[in-house]
Amino acid sequence: MTARAFTMLCAAALVTSALAGPALAQTPTPWVLSPDMGYGYDASGKTFAYKMGTNNAKFLLKGAKKVPKNTLFFIGENGQLYMRSGPFLEDDGKFKFGPG
Repeated sequence: MTARAFTMLCAAALVTSALAGPALAQTPTPWVLSPDMGYGYDASGKTFAYKMGTNNAKFLLKGAKKVPKNTLFFIGENGQLYMRSGPFLEDDGKFKFGPG
């Protein structure tokens, strides 16, 4: 899986959870990512989920990079997808960039 493909995968999950409702923003929920699915974020900002096959796994992994731990994906006010590496939780486990 390429780094771009994995980033898209994570972005799609993030966008889906972000659109679920601001009321749930303070309750962290795990992403449901499946190894047999690919997630995309296209040039127009739309997200997609694709059923993956195994016959092209070597091609998919060629040039791929792992997403570092402590990476946050988010949509900016301009609708653009961003990622930020580094801690995003306070020492007490609260989200560092939350309200208040």
